[in-house]
Formats: sequence, C-alpha cells, structure tokens
Amino acid sequence: MSRRHLSSTAAIAVLTTIFFTWGALTSLNDVLIPHLKAVFEMNYAQTMLIQFTFFSTYLLMSIPAGKVVSQYGYKRSIVIGLVVAGIGALLFFPAAKIPSYPLFLFALYVLASGITLLQVSANPYIALLGDPQTASSRLTLAQALNSFGHTIAPALIGPLILSVAVIGSTELAAMPETQQAAYRVAQAESVQLPYLGLAVGLFLLAAFVLLFRLPALTEATEQADHRNHTFGEALRHRHLRLGVIAIFLYVGAEVAIGSFLINYIADARIGAMDEASAARYVSYYWGAAMVGRFIGSALLKKIEPRVLLGLFAIAAIALLGTTMLNDGPVAMWAVIAVGLFNSIMFPTIFTLGIEGLGPLTSKASSLLVMAIVGGAVVPLLQGVLADRIGVQPAFVLPLLCYVYISWYGFRGARRALVVGAPAPVAQP
Repeated sequence: MSRRHLSSTAAIAVLTTIFFTWGALTSLNDVLIPHLKAVFEMNYAQTMLIQFTFFSTYLLMSIPAGKVVSQYGYKRSIVIGLVVAGIGALLFFPAAKIPSYPLFLFALYVLASGITLLQVSANPYIALLGDPQTASSRLTLAQALNSFGHTIAPALIGPLILSVAVIGSTELAAMPETQQAAYRVAQAESVQLPYLGLAVGLFLLAAFVLLFRLPALTEATEQADHRNHTFGEALRHRHLRLGVIAIFLYVGAEVAIGSFLINYIADARIGAMDEASAARYVSYYWGAAMVGRFIGSALLKKIEPRVLLGLFAIAAIALLGTTMLNDGPVAMWAVIAVGLFNSIMFPTIFTLGIEGLGPLTSKASSLLVMAIVGGAVVPLLQGVLADRIGVQPAFVLPLLCYVYISWYGFRGARRALVVGAPAPVAQP
C-alpha cells in the first residue's frame, strides 16, 4: 500500500470522526425541542424556532464559510469550525442559568455556524480525496458515522437533558410562583453538563486536527480558482440548480420528522409513553439511517446513484403514507423506518450536485450547504400545520418533499452540457 494511500485513509478516518461529532450535536436538537417546549410552555410553531435558528445558519453563514475555506484551506477551516462550535456549546451554560429562550437560540446559532463551516470544508474535501467514481460511496460511508453520532447522542445524552420529569400545565399552575420558578430553572439547567462536556470534546478534537497532517489536494482542487469563478457560473449547471432544491427539501423532511418524533411517539394513540422513553426511539430513527448508509455505501458501488436515490425516496413516501393512515406500533415503526431510506440521500444528492464541476466545486458546495436551510423552513411549516391539523396529518409535508427527491433521482440529476463552462478537473 502506497504512502499516499495510507495518508488518504488516515485523513478519511479523522474526517469521519468529525462527521460523527456534528451528527451528535445536530441530533440533540430533537431532544431540546420537547425539553424547551415544556420549560417555556410553547406551542409547536414556537418550539420549531430551535430548528429554524439552527438550520437558517446554513443560509446565512455558508458564503462566509466558503470565504474562510478559500482563505485558509480545508484543514484550518475544519479547526476553526470545531472551535466555533465549541464556543456555541459553552453558551448553553449561561442560557440555562438565566434561563433564557433567546439566549438558547443564540447559542444554537453560534454552534450551527461552526457546523456550517465543517459542512462546507469537510464534505467536498472527503468527496475530492480519491477516485471521483467512488465519491458518492465515500461520502455515504462518512455520513454513516454522522448517523452513528445521531444515533447514540439521544440515547446517551437525551435522558440527562430530560431527567427532570415534565409536569402538566394544570399541576404547574397550582404551584406557588417560587416553586414554579425553581422547577423551570431545574429543567433548564439539566442541559448544562451535557453541553459543557461537548464543548470540551470539540476543543480537544480541534487541537488533534491541528496537529494531524491532512494531505493537501492539488492546487486545482484545493484552491479551486475561487477568485475567478462566481456562484452564477455554478448555477448555470442544471443538475446543481435542481440539486440545491433537492438538498433543501431532503434536509427539511429529515429534520421535520426527527423534530416531531418524541412528541409523536409519546402520543397515547401511537406509542403511549413518556418523553424520556420516547427519546430512545429517536436513536432508532437515526440508527436506521446509519445502517442504511453502510448498506448504501456498498450498493452505490453496484447501482447507479441516481436510480438508488429515486427508489429510496419512493420507499420513504410509502412509509410516511403508512404512518399517516395507521395508529399504534404500525404508525410508530413506519415513521422510524423512514430513517433507513434517508440514509443515502444527502451524500448522493451532494455528490450528484457537484459532479463534473471542476474548479466550480467549492462554489457548488457552498450553494448546496446553503440549501440545508430547508431544515429551518420545513419543520417550522410542519409545526404550523401540526398546531392546526395535528401532528400525524402534518407528515404530508415531508411526504411531498420526497416526491421531488424521487423525481430528481430519476430525471433532475442528469447532467447537461453547459457552453463556456469550466472543464472538469481530474481528481488527485
């Protein structure tokens, strides 16, 4: 095995650790939603501001993140992203001490800004670090570790955050004001130690990456001629334009489903359990995505990525239809099983979107990461729907998202020749 191959393999191992970390951080939003909903007595639409704040950061910070990558390169950008995310995690401590919902949202914004920089730098880096023919498979494997983080964080950290039992509004109103205040502080402060531990872990990981020698890509891929190409040039490519929409809808659907899982499963007609117990099932949802990504990484070497994407989206549509039309275990396990078919969607859409763009890859990557703002918009819209028609029928919104993704896989991801576009660059 060549030294270059060993270097690339070690780099991929380090990067998958980073994918794992931001997966864990993102999944904890699903635990914060029912927790802060109880702390601040909010409706679904108000509570979905958690996801709106977190994922709107991708829209607001992707272009600045792209400039950071252009200025400092992939490795330093990853280190900066980890440090910024660590600062965001630290801010949960004062937010819980007050407690203040706006400060919680600000902490999430800072945390998500760091993760945005990780997305903009790590996704294209791992896609470019090897044979372009296996880019989808390689990124899917990295995303499997991201899903592993999603899987274990709700199971291990979720019970710590949800450790203070939720008291009904009638029982809470009967308490003296001093006891009510003490109860809310106790609920809010349960997030302090978990996020303090996460902050320490992020800072340690940043130090490790700084000391680790990540292999440099060629000048054509590392620098990607940033100053000579524009977002407009990238958007001339139809498969990228449609891919931006696909990422928007996919992330929106995936996040919306995860955001409602605890409340949905806890419902007497579905799982009939308390929220702390329901949090474990969020792990099953993300765990299914993890298993699907390991399987998908192998399938993508044998099945054309566009076809597999379309088929997986059809399966997600069928499962959401099942959960909307049934109650009890059938409804519960159908919505959890959607995670299995979510598995390949993000990495496959991402690699299809940047396919063949050569020096425009960095611009395309920033646009695709900006589209993650779908995780802010779709859950908020589903929250409005849930307040009006109920949580179960509101799953029609992510169902419609998967309809578009299926079409993108079968038709929209096909590349068209763009006259005057930069020629693709051979990968290192």
